[in-house]
Amino acid sequence: MDTLVGLLPIILMFVIFYFLLIRPQQKKQKQVQQMQSDLQKGDRVITIGGLHGTIHAIDEGSLVISVQDGTQLKFDRSSVREKLS
Repeated sequence: MDTLVGLLPIILMFVIFYFLLIRPQQKKQKQVQQMQSDLQKGDRVITIGGLHGTIHAIDEGSLVISVQDGTQLKFDRSSVREKLS
């Protein structure tokens, strides 16, 4: 019984870390993956490098982004950070 009482603060600390740090990060990661899988041609996006552009074409794992001056660049789908409304 004494060992259980001694381990209780450590167990409680792991539970707190799970609910405050790990679980919110997993939710955020799922939302980002869902957004990246729902991308369509014509969507305005921002990449993780800060490039703003419009999706010109989409493949399974990559997409072509067209920027303002007509330049088209190919990126991995996972490089999209945000979809603009």
